[in-house]
Amino acid sequence: MYFKYLQHDFSTSLPAFHHYFNLYFHFRFVTFVTIKNTRMDKRLQQFLDAENISQAQLADTLGVARAGISHILSGRNKPGFDFLEAMAVHFPQISMDWLLTGKGRMYKDVSGSASENPVFAPAQPPRRVSKILVFYDDNTFEEFQ
Repeated sequence: MYFKYLQHDFSTSLPAFHHYFNLYFHFRFVTFVTIKNTRMDKRLQQFLDAENISQAQLADTLGVARAGISHILSGRNKPGFDFLEAMAVHFPQISMDWLLTGKGRMYKDVSGSASENPVFAPAQPPRRVSKILVFYDDNTFEEFQ
C-alpha cells in the first residue's frame, strides 16, 4: 500500500491521499506499539508471581474482565490505557517504566527522601500542635494548649 500511494497522483484525489496516509500511519503506529509491548505479558506474569496473586484476583482488583487478563497474558491482546491506569492506581509500588518498557526495576524505590523529588514532596519544616479547640453541640467549646 505504501508504494502504491507513492505512485498515485493525488492532485485530483485528496480523499485518496488521506485514506492511504491513514493506513500507513495506522500500520506504523500499530507496529510501534506491538514492538514496544512484545514482552509486557511476561513482565505482568512476573509481577503476578512476585505478588503471589492470581489472574482472577488481579482482574477483580482492577475491575476488568477475567478473560481480559488471560488474553493479555497469552499475548492475544495488548493492554489498553484503562488497564494501565488501573495498575498504576491499585499497585503504586510497581514501576510503570518497568512494566511498559522493561527498563529499571519492578518496584519503585521507596527509600528515597523527599529532597530527591521536590516536585511531588516539598520539604517542610516540622510543625508542632500549639492549640486544640473542641466544639460541643451545646455551642460551648474548650481550648487546650
